[in-house]
Amino acid sequence: MQVMTSMTSMQRVLTTLGHQEPDRVPLFLLLTMHGAKELGLSIEDYFESATNVVEGQRRLRAKYEDDCFYNFFYAGLEIEAWGGETIFREDGPPNSGKPIISHPDEILKLEPPKVQDSPSLLKVLEVTRQLKMFAGDEVPIIGVAISPFSLPVMQMGFESYLDLMYLRPDLFERLLQINQAFSVEWANAQLASGATAICYFDPIASPSMIPKDLYFKHCFEFTRQTLLKIQGPTATHLASGRSMSILDHIAQTGTAVVGVSAEESLADLKEIARGKVTLLGNLNGVEMRRWTPEQAKHNVKEAIAQAGSGGGFILSDNHGEIPWQVPDDVLLTISETVRQYGKYPLQLDPGDGG
Repeated sequence: MQVMTSMTSMQRVLTTLGHQEPDRVPLFLLLTMHGAKELGLSIEDYFESATNVVEGQRRLRAKYEDDCFYNFFYAGLEIEAWGGETIFREDGPPNSGKPIISHPDEILKLEPPKVQDSPSLLKVLEVTRQLKMFAGDEVPIIGVAISPFSLPVMQMGFESYLDLMYLRPDLFERLLQINQAFSVEWANAQLASGATAICYFDPIASPSMIPKDLYFKHCFEFTRQTLLKIQGPTATHLASGRSMSILDHIAQTGTAVVGVSAEESLADLKEIARGKVTLLGNLNGVEMRRWTPEQAKHNVKEAIAQAGSGGGFILSDNHGEIPWQVPDDVLLTISETVRQYGKYPLQLDPGDGG
C-alpha cells in the first residue's frame, strides 16, 4: 500500500509507534551540548538560560532536520533539585558533584524535593513551554526523567547503592519510594508543560549493570507501577546498556519505546520487539566521534536494513546523548542518509550497509 508522500515529524513518529511504516524512518538526534556550539557559548553559559537552550534546539533541528526537540540539559540537573552540585567541563557533559547521601541512615530523614522549589527544573519547564509554542503538534518534544531505580547512583554512588540493595533492604525500599514520588512529579510537570513523551532513563536496570534476578526482584514490577503514575507515554532508555535478555519484560511495563545498545544486534532485537515495542537506536555515539562520513552512511544504512521494516524503529544514538566531539559533517551525513535510504518501502536488505 502506498504511504503518504510527506508527513510531519509527529505523524511520522506516531505511525512508527503504531508498528506501521510512515513515509520514512524517523530520526532522533538527541543533541544537548551541541546547542552551545551553535550559539558560540561555553557549555556552562549555554545551560544558564532557557532562552539559549530553546534557540539551540531550534537551530539544531533546522540544521539536521530530525524529528524531535529534546528538553534535556544534563543528568546532574535532577540532583541539583536535591541540593547537590554540578561540575561543568569545557568539552563534555556536566557531572554531579559530591553525593548528597554520605551515610545510609540519612535516607530516614530524606524527603523528595518539589519541582516548583527548584530553579534548575523550572528552567527546563520553561524550555518545554517555549518549544511547545513553537512546534505546536507537528514536532514531538521529548522530556527526560531519571528512573527512581537509577537515580541513587548519583545520590550516593554506585558501590554504596549496591551495598544498600543487598544489606539494607529497608532503606533501599524507602529510597525507591522517595525517588518515585519525585520522578513522577517531575515527569508529569514536563508533560503538563508541553512534553509529548518522557524518556525514562534507567541504566541500572540493564543486564550490563545488575544480574537479571535483581532486575526481576527489585525493578520490573516497581517500574510498571511507576510508569502507571506518569500521565503520558514513556520511552525506557538503558543509556547504552544491553536489553535483549529482558526486552520482552521491558515491553510489559507499559513503555512505548526502548533505547537499545550498539553492543547487541538490531536485527535480533527487532525480532523480539516486533509488534510489541518500538526500538530507538543504536548508533554508537562513542565511535561516532571518529567516524568518517562514509562510515556514518554505512552504519545508518545497516541499522535501517536491520530494524526498519514494518515500522517500530526510530534511528538514534545508543546512549541518549550525542557526545560533544561528534563533528557536524557526521551528523549531516546521518541525516542525509536517513532521508535517502530510510524511505518506505525500504529498498535495503538486512545486512546491506554498503
